[in-house]
Amino acid sequence: MQRVIVDMDEVMADTMGGMLEWYTKEYGLPVDYSKMVGAWAPGFPEQHRATVIERLYSEGFFRHLPVMENCVEVLEEVNKKYELFIVSAATEFPNSLRDKLEWLNEHFPYLTWRQLVLCGDKRLVAGDYMFDDHTRNLVHFPGKPYLYSTIMNAHENGYDRVANWKEIADILL
Repeated sequence: MQRVIVDMDEVMADTMGGMLEWYTKEYGLPVDYSKMVGAWAPGFPEQHRATVIERLYSEGFFRHLPVMENCVEVLEEVNKKYELFIVSAATEFPNSLRDKLEWLNEHFPYLTWRQLVLCGDKRLVAGDYMFDDHTRNLVHFPGKPYLYSTIMNAHENGYDRVANWKEIADILL
């Protein structure tokens, strides 16, 4: 059975959407998406960049993120056809570990605990397909890598891209 590796943040979970919703409620200032090359923080007003980064490290931020459209349904079908693992570099944000586990259990009850990999470096994973929004996670992947398009990776080249879960379904199902 072929193995599929899927990242969480900005692939399954709308992390940027969650951050923007919080930022708009708190500050109501515009963000500059053109400055979000490789990271979000430069796109936020300078006086709030440290606060935005702090938010990523705060307990509860990752727990209540919106799910990407069609993700639940597509992954449920992928799970029937492939060996599926959800892999997140969660140890970068230590408070996210429980948040992410609870989020996954709520939204993806068909996944077992054995399919959830919360790690630091994704070079340890192998499979046939990987969907991730960071090229640093794809560059060493031995299977077929797909870059999930986001604002911060728009400048990246050299990878086949997917823009949404319907495109992933077209590839895998």
